[in-house]
Amino acid sequence: MKAGIKLMSNVVFFNSYKLKKDVSVADFLIVTENLNNEYISKFKGYISFKVAIDGETWADSTTFETMDDAKNCAEACEPNEWVEKFCSFLEPESCTSHFFVIEKSFTK
Repeated sequence: MKAGIKLMSNVVFFNSYKLKKDVSVADFLIVTENLNNEYISKFKGYISFKVAIDGETWADSTTFETMDDAKNCAEACEPNEWVEKFCSFLEPESCTSHFFVIEKSFTK
């Protein structure tokens, strides 16, 4: 690294939630893919989007280049068919969100 140059760490916007009882997982995954392809991936600094499940708890993580990029996506307040459809599948009281700065990354 050159003197005076600081490398910026990527940021993960992490959400966990439970689905409503009557939700089809197949339908949810289609809506999630549409949300990513038509909305989230269009934000500046977008790197990747992942969805995971542990029992009844779901999580998604979106990686952005910077904290500003992640917060711009999270705070976007425009009414949006993709976000509204995605949120219609969730139990609102189960939702949590966090921002994480990637300190170190390991890959094979």
